[in-house]
Amino acid sequence: MGSITYKIALSSLLVVFTFGRIFSQDIESSYPVSFILEVQNPLNECRIDAMLLIPEENIFKRYPHFNPRAFVVTSLGKEIPSQYNQHDADHKGIVLVLDSIKANETAQIRVHYNKNGKDLPAYQKRTQAEISHKVDGGFENRKYIGGSFKNTKLLDLPTEHTDHSNFIRYEGPGWESDKVGYRFYLDWRNAVDVFGKKTPHLVLQDVGQDGFSSYHEMSPWGMDVLKVGESLGIGSIAYLEGGKARRIDEVDSTVIVISENGPLYSSIATDYYGWKVDPVLDIKSNISIHAGSRLTNQIIHMKGNGANLCTGIGKDENAKILNSNGDKNEMGYLASYGVQSLNSDKLGLAIFFSSSDFIEFTDDEFSHIVKLRESNGRVQYYYLAAWELEPGGIADQASFTAYVEKAAKELANPLKVSFLVHE
Repeated sequence: MGSITYKIALSSLLVVFTFGRIFSQDIESSYPVSFILEVQNPLNECRIDAMLLIPEENIFKRYPHFNPRAFVVTSLGKEIPSQYNQHDADHKGIVLVLDSIKANETAQIRVHYNKNGKDLPAYQKRTQAEISHKVDGGFENRKYIGGSFKNTKLLDLPTEHTDHSNFIRYEGPGWESDKVGYRFYLDWRNAVDVFGKKTPHLVLQDVGQDGFSSYHEMSPWGMDVLKVGESLGIGSIAYLEGGKARRIDEVDSTVIVISENGPLYSSIATDYYGWKVDPVLDIKSNISIHAGSRLTNQIIHMKGNGANLCTGIGKDENAKILNSNGDKNEMGYLASYGVQSLNSDKLGLAIFFSSSDFIEFTDDEFSHIVKLRESNGRVQYYYLAAWELEPGGIADQASFTAYVEKAAKELANPLKVSFLVHE
């Protein structure tokens, strides 16, 4: 009797594809069990570096003996780099990255695994997330004296810490892809900043090691390119209060965790307890980035009334503003482009959001603001920075506008993924 193939659809999937090594028969012997997924691009245009998350619950529901410690993924005879997210609460499961998928193309990928194995291939590292603080010293008058920097996975922020305490390297956590780097100030400012990169190599591990603010000057890898000041920088979490955007400033305590630090995907979870807005909010922030992309995915979970939650972009008189409310076919966006970098060259900034979450555009003295609607205690948006000195950087307004519109369309139309079950 011939086999019958069934499609079992997956929902709410993220999307990245990057082809790897040539498939060999060794994979079948080392990873003898497998299942197949069908991936469809619903857009009539090619997509590159689109991330795919195969959710953990969908895998184990159908394949309870799947082993996340021993698997590889292949397509068309080639191995696809992958990783398994175990600690990112919003994105647990297998992450993939394809180089490209053609307009309206449907492709198949196969996940091979060994029920009892402990062997994961090593792939080129294209993302990272880190937080590095000083140890073997001590605080004096809210300044950290002595000691040396050491990376950690978890930091319960000391009450003595404030801005310019010389305690945290480059003043907060950092995350990057092979395209761009970001950080946010882990103190009363809690604003997101941008590291423009002139190289696809990962650089954050070296930033700030040779001096507290050396990254404000041009170096072979790049520099801090965004002037944040009292603004929202790019994508900072804020509360609209009295017509002004208030960043997360006064809280009872803050705990930060590097939840994933993988070759294709990295993320950071930050808990802010007792944010002193009216009413008081508890905020859990999950920020993530994937290989081949400038986009940061920001997910906010909250306890309390988040009706006035907002985000935005810092104002600059040299930048042109673009915005769209979005619709079912395209995410809304708030963007700016112009000679607005700290290096006095061109920088593009953009925030993307679902049209169903959009409330209004507004502004205050320092920032262009978008107010967003929370649903069941959750808000999600994306943001990016594009510097003209990147390898292949975007160097004119028309190209940036086209890039933003393409990203808005892709975010609103994720790849469609189904399990193929053979009987």
